[in-house]
This record gives sequence, structure tokens and C-alpha cells, in this order.
Amino acid sequence: MFSPIPDYLTEVLDGARSIVDGSVADYIPELAAADVDKIALAIALPDGHRYVVGDCDHVYSIQSMSKPFTYGLALSDNGIDVVLDKVGVEPSGEAFNEISLDDDGRPRNPMINAGAITAHSLIRAADPEERFARLLTLYSAAAGRELDVDERVYTSEAHTGHRNLAMGHLLRSVNILDCDPVDIVNGYFRQCSIRVTTADLALMAATLANGGVQPLTGEQVLPARAVRQVLSVTTSCGMYDAAGDWLSVVGIPAKSGVSGGIIGVLPGQIGIAAFSPRLDKHGNSVRGVHIFERLSADMGMHLMNVPPTHRTAIRSIDIVGDVEVVELQGALQFSNAEIIIRELVDNTSHPAPVVALDVRRVNSINDVARKMLLELLRRFVIEGKQVAIIDPDGAVGEVDLGDGIHAERWTSMPGETTRADDPGITPAR
Repeated sequence: MFSPIPDYLTEVLDGARSIVDGSVADYIPELAAADVDKIALAIALPDGHRYVVGDCDHVYSIQSMSKPFTYGLALSDNGIDVVLDKVGVEPSGEAFNEISLDDDGRPRNPMINAGAITAHSLIRAADPEERFARLLTLYSAAAGRELDVDERVYTSEAHTGHRNLAMGHLLRSVNILDCDPVDIVNGYFRQCSIRVTTADLALMAATLANGGVQPLTGEQVLPARAVRQVLSVTTSCGMYDAAGDWLSVVGIPAKSGVSGGIIGVLPGQIGIAAFSPRLDKHGNSVRGVHIFERLSADMGMHLMNVPPTHRTAIRSIDIVGDVEVVELQGALQFSNAEIIIRELVDNTSHPAPVVALDVRRVNSINDVARKMLLELLRRFVIEGKQVAIIDPDGAVGEVDLGDGIHAERWTSMPGETTRADDPGITPAR
């Protein structure tokens, strides 16, 4: 039997092939020579599995799809407050190469060129070579393989990038840059010239979807807090002056590049990359936009398509011997943890002396939900109950309830196989 997913992705790709609108980025001579017939689509899951269709091994320059990663490293190096002093987070409503600053003298966000040049300058390094080396190492770690630079694209950009150089000098004149603007802009050109494939980009997007952890290697490439900020800004600013339309129709945090690529990130779910060189007036791939619109519509990928998981967080509540077993399921966050707590608090009848939370069917639990459930167990102990967590895989983590109280961790329900290191089960008191 074969998975239907590649067939579906091929159908999506074939549906985009007939679109011939748009034109290549001819203001960069090397990009003007792009093969407009190339088209590719790749998705990568948090476990690193990829589905790739079309010309996914075709190599091209990363261009502005580099911006989220550079911004993430700037945040990691400096902290959010320092970065916010230099570059804002508001949508500009202007083209990606607009020469403009906000009322505080900052570039409006790090996804337009002025902001990206500023973010590049914030990478901590002794010199431009070290700064670029750190970025290349970061991009390679996110892609899961060693990347390199297309020197022809770099030379082409360096010889024609007068507008970006003008931005660099403007930023230096208002003290946003505190170093040689020519060095910074040249480093930015080199950053944009790193060579990738659509398959690479899907893994890089999946790294962001995975909270900064590269799915194949398990390496924490960027701190989770930095990734949250990156995705927040990418959601509202990543598609330039088409960001509002994109967010309302597609609803996937995304970043485009004038080489024809688009990366999309659904946190905790998937990384997506599409490629085709013809661009619309905003600088976004025409076919790529169509592909993302189709995926969002067909597969319910819009950010606002959130299932009401809180209604099914409690699978069952049973009395087994002297244990009240509360079986939980799904992905636990604040809203469904609150439903669990309300159900157990409102139901004042707890006849069994032991309360056990069974989390074996829980797919994930965030920190807030974890703290809420542990506090619930602590209050059961205060009321005289014994408590336990049926959690053989350690999904809940440390079961310290505070005040010197610990919940017992079981690997099975009463009547099933007990813990290997203990023939009996003694819940915490």
C-alpha cells in the first residue's frame, strides 16, 4: 500500500503548473535567468519525515526566507529588548525594499530589507566573516546539512544593490547601525545568496514549527522563546504589503523570497516550502501563493481552524477498587486543563481515597496545563486524598507538588502490570 499524501501533493502542484502570471526578479541579473518552469512543494513533520514533489532538489538562493532565522539569532544573542530598540515589529504596509523608518527612527519590522539589514548587524561577532559564518552555521543546522553560498548570485546582488546600500547608510546616519554599513549590507547580500533546495526549506520551516529543535538531529537550533517572537512577527509581516490578505486567506505564518520560494510554519504541526520563480507585484511567488491557498483550504491549515479539543480532554472517570481514575487525552493547554479542573472541582463526590490522573493518551501538555494539573493534585492531598499520575513515559515531567509533596508516578492502572521496580503501588500522601 502507498501513502495517498504524495499523490495529493502532486495534484496540488499540477494544479499550479498552468498558472503563468508574474515575472522573475529581473532587478537582480542572476535571478533574471531563473527557469520559470521549475516548481516544487515539500512538507516536513516534527519527526523529520518529508514529502517532496516536483523539482525539490533544484538549488536556488534563499533570499528573504533567511530573514526569520537571522532575526531569531539576533534575539538569541541580544534578548528581545535590545533588538526592539533597533527594529520594530509593526507591519509596514509598504514594499519589501521601501526606504522608510518609523517614528522612533527604527525599521518597522525585521522582514523588510531595512529591518533585515539591522538584524544582520545585531549578530554578535568580531568581524563580518565571523558574523556570516555564524549565520551559515545556523542555516545549515536548521536544514540538517551543510549549506554554501552561490557566489554568482552574491556578486550580482553586490553589483546592483544600490538601494540596499542606501538603506545601510540611512540606518548608520540615525545610529541604528553602529558599524560600517557597507560591511553589513554586503553581509546581508551574502546571507541572501546561501543556496538551498525546497526540501531543505521544508526542514528549516519544520525546525521553527518544532520550537527551534531540528527534527532530524534533535539539536536546539534556536531558543524556543526566540522562535515564538520570530513566528509572531512573521505572521503579521512575512508577506510584505500582502500580509493582511495572506493572513486572512491562508492563515499560515510564512516568509517569501524573490528567488520564488515561500516557507510556511504551523507551530507544533508542520513546515511547508513551495517554489516557483514567477513573482507577483508584492514579490511573492504566484504559484507558491496558489499552492498555499490550496493547502490551507483543503487541509484546514488556517491558524484559526482550531478544533475544540477542550471538550474531549476527559476520556473517562472510573472507580477501580479504591482508586478514582481520571483518564485524559489529546493536547492539553490552558483551556482544556481548565475544563478538567472544573469538572473535578464541581463534582464534589470523590468516594475513593486515591485520585489518579491517567495521561497515557495525552499527546502533549504545555507548561501552563502541567502546573494547573499538579496544583489540582496538591489540593487533593491537602483535602486528605492520596494522588498518583499514570505516566510511564514521563510526559508530565517532575511530579513535585510543592510543600514537600510528591505524586506517585505509576506505569499502569490498578489491576494492570505494576511498576517494574515495585511489586506494589503506594500513592503519595
